[in-house]
Amino acid sequence: MNVAIMKTKAEQALSEAFASRAGELPGGEAAARLRLEALGHFGALGLPHRRVEEWKYTDLRNAMKEALPSASGKASLPSNAEVISVLGPLATFPAHRVVFVDGRFAPDLSDLVADGAVTVSSLASVLEDGGDVAEFLAAAGSESNAVVALNSAYATDGAVIDIAAEVALDRPVLVVHLRADGDAVTTTVRNIVRIGEASEATVVEAFVKLPGSANDYRCNTLTKVAVGKGAKLSHVKATLEAGAGIHLANWLVDLDAKANYRAFHLTAGTGLARNELLITFAGEESEIDLSGTFIARHGEHVDTTLVVDHAVPRCISRELFKGVLDDHARGVFQGKVIVRQDAQKTDGKQMAQVLMLSPDCEFDSKPELEIYADDVVCGHGSTSADLDEDLVFYCRSRGIPLAQARALLIESFVGEAIEKVEREDVRDALADIAREWLHRAAAEKVAA
Repeated sequence: MNVAIMKTKAEQALSEAFASRAGELPGGEAAARLRLEALGHFGALGLPHRRVEEWKYTDLRNAMKEALPSASGKASLPSNAEVISVLGPLATFPAHRVVFVDGRFAPDLSDLVADGAVTVSSLASVLEDGGDVAEFLAAAGSESNAVVALNSAYATDGAVIDIAAEVALDRPVLVVHLRADGDAVTTTVRNIVRIGEASEATVVEAFVKLPGSANDYRCNTLTKVAVGKGAKLSHVKATLEAGAGIHLANWLVDLDAKANYRAFHLTAGTGLARNELLITFAGEESEIDLSGTFIARHGEHVDTTLVVDHAVPRCISRELFKGVLDDHARGVFQGKVIVRQDAQKTDGKQMAQVLMLSPDCEFDSKPELEIYADDVVCGHGSTSADLDEDLVFYCRSRGIPLAQARALLIESFVGEAIEKVEREDVRDALADIAREWLHRAAAEKVAA
């Protein structure tokens, strides 16, 4: 007997809307076939829910009652001054800047580069010019991850960043994804980052909004990263969209031999955010350092889920994530480290720490180790606690007001993760953003 699986209203709408959208999506027949195949995977999977192990703490099917229409791209473009204003501290350091407004490339606001050392292009233009569809639109996990499948089906644009071999960039590549539409819409973007052998670069992804943009939104973003042999990449993401929307992000990273990959996530002020990372060691003697800070309050929900796959020997992985939760906020950390049978001499450490500033907030932590080799050094841990009242008292006894004392202590707590960002100007910008948010939140809490 065949049992029909009931689709939710949102799942039906996401599947049915493709027919009317397909003709507007970039790429030729090969892209259309790949997109249709990805949509078929989504149709078979449906939106993930709490009975799916990887999503047990973030019930997306329940959160997405409605499917919002795709962004039309017809919102008025902001001025360069407005972009700088919403970027705040992220606009203070020199960068190769590329801007996307509601999921579409904005050339007048961008500083595209093609100087032989670094080439930054629009994904839509690359696909229209006959780029390799499989390279740009295919993604590992489309068959088992509904969010990845939706991204492959609906991706409208994104940044394609190529760094030549043996190049050291003197300034970061800043990819700005800006929400401007006053209507509640969905944006779907795909970024490609490829770092040549023995090169060094910093890539910063910023998700921000213009004043007047809709409070409700959906964002589905995916970044594919390939770090060449002996190359070093610092990869930073700041999710600061502000609103009651849903932000879904996936990073798929492959490392060649002796590569060094440092990644950092800052998430604040988003209704529901899920940052998912899949890191695969494809070459020996590579290193990763993953870190992040998430700050949530007023019922916000932030989920960090990562899988580090030690598929080859003699690689090192480090993960440190710190969160601050207040009011009815909820934080989730799921970190799985897989050590394959042949991955001897693996060295892996993982830690998640959270400050819980209210008895009504919740933190769900699920660290996992799957070890199939016998010559490894691996460990993980997780802690949660409130602010130490003795430290608060100490600060106040030195004349520091309560709101400022709390903010300073929280800032010190998250600062350990922010300090892992190696480039000083980027690190300072992230620290300024976190500091401003924390001091404002602390002042509001004390006033209440």
